[in-house]
Amino acid sequence: MKFSVCIDALYNGRPSVEAIRAVHEAGAEAFEFWSWTNKDVEGIRSVKDELRLSLTTLLTKSNNLVDPAHREEYLDGLRETVEIARRLGCSRILTTTGQDTGGPRAEQYRSIVERLKEASAIAEKAGMTLLLEPLNTKVDHPGYFLSSSEEAFSILREVGSPSVKLLFDIYHQYITEGEVIGTIREHIGSIGHFHAAGYPGRHELHIGEIDYGPIFSAIRDTGYDGYVGLEYFPAGEPGEGIRTIIGRQKAL
Repeated sequence: MKFSVCIDALYNGRPSVEAIRAVHEAGAEAFEFWSWTNKDVEGIRSVKDELRLSLTTLLTKSNNLVDPAHREEYLDGLRETVEIARRLGCSRILTTTGQDTGGPRAEQYRSIVERLKEASAIAEKAGMTLLLEPLNTKVDHPGYFLSSSEEAFSILREVGSPSVKLLFDIYHQYITEGEVIGTIREHIGSIGHFHAAGYPGRHELHIGEIDYGPIFSAIRDTGYDGYVGLEYFPAGEPGEGIRTIIGRQKAL
């Protein structure tokens, strides 16, 4: 199992370059982050190359797929993000849907499909993958449009592009749906990245009721060779938590 560390979550408030060095010192080989617009992009590129780390994902600039009025803003933001990702050697771009507008759900769903069809052409031309992420609305993201993995996979089927996949966040889908292993096995071909955190609390993976051992075994059994992003808020020292997770997986 390969792990990527979300520096915005585990090292919240620390400068990006400093956080990336801490990720390397903890023994991880990859990192990711949310928005690039508030980051020192050239500093990140420099330290990434120096330490020979991989950048697995970053968040696209605009994240409103549900409202057609934001079409140009979204697509222009994606084009900007593609250029940033190219500079940083990153091939996967995360997108969210935005908040439910309160309008007819079918219309918002259709807007997501139409925007992602257009976005898929941009991603495909760039040789990149766009990752759509459902989020839980019960605990962390009330009012967010897309929480169901079933609905998310339905969207991907309608988009019909290999350049658009799902970011399956185990923490979010555990809260929303409870059972995750069967969903992962059934849909692994449409999953481009994973996120993980403990529940409740969204802390280290070994804190809480989610048993990640069987989940990671199931992921390995599918032949998935990508990364699992550690996207949690540490209850303890971040480096210690990263080393614990990596060590436990190496022992399996």
